[in-house]
Amino acid sequence: MATPPICDFNWPAPDFVLPATDGRTYTLNDVTGEAGTLVMFICNHCPYVLAILDRMIRDAADLKALGIGVVAICSNDAQSYPADSFDNMKGMAERHAFPFPYLHDEDQSVARAYDAVCTPDFFGFDKDLGLQYRGRLDASRAQPGAADLRRDLFEAMKQVAATGMGPENQVASMGCSIKWKAA
Repeated sequence: MATPPICDFNWPAPDFVLPATDGRTYTLNDVTGEAGTLVMFICNHCPYVLAILDRMIRDAADLKALGIGVVAICSNDAQSYPADSFDNMKGMAERHAFPFPYLHDEDQSVARAYDAVCTPDFFGFDKDLGLQYRGRLDASRAQPGAADLRRDLFEAMKQVAATGMGPENQVASMGCSIKWKAA
């Protein structure tokens, strides 16, 4: 289990150029929303991701309606974790009708640039791509929490869209560590 650091307010979003499960290649600019951008590091096999997958999809769709661009990136080593292969990513995105691009960071350079720690790891940026949120989706862990849990990520990004500022108090996400390739 891994826990990312707290939000480094206004830290600038690193750019990327990554292939997606829909056959396109995306840059940060391609996914940036007029009111903010959410970059999510996820994978196919992590129980923490699977526990919140339906809620993550719901929140992504709701955030898009508020002008927040949303993208998911899988950076795990697919050699050691075949469930996270690009082909399996395509299947997951199709099965769950992801309302956001699902990108493959095969060389793990984007995860390193973001200093991503775990899956899921959420980076919420304002309209100028300054970091405003680095917290959890909700209080779920490796099992889904109650249906009425506070939507921490959604509420934080809604605040970012409205004010340009994230909440002062944030609860870090928790999940499986990024599966790094052997050096």
